Amino acid sequence: VPLAESGGGSVQAGGSLRRSCTASIYTNCMGWVRTAPGKEREGVATIFAGEEDASYTESVKGRFTISRDRAKNMLFLQMTELRPEDTAQYYCASGRRAPWQGCRPGQYPYDVWGHGTQVTVSS
Repeated sequence: VPLAESGGGSVQAGGSLRRSCTASIYTNCMGWVRTAPGKEREGVATIFAGEEDASYTESVKGRFTISRDRAKNMLFLQMTELRPEDTAQYYCASGRRAPWQGCRPGQYPYDVWGHGTQVTVSS
């Protein structure tokens, strides 16, 4: 399995959850995308090579943190201060990007996608 996801689940508003994703190989651009009924697909966060180059969609800035463990080819999404509007199916994704191409949430710069896991936030 190229991308194996874990974590997610249900939580009350204000709570926290952590998503994990294990990749079979290393790629320099990885991120999280979410989809919800009635809403457009949304790139949540990306990380390019090192953690110093992380990007977030505006709605999660200050609440979500993307990180990676390069030695283990793992990607994480720590979600705090969760809101009902964060309820969605969350997907891990990865791709290979040249520096000039960029690796930003709105680009959806991915070649491989995980199976997705539901995150439900109740009010």
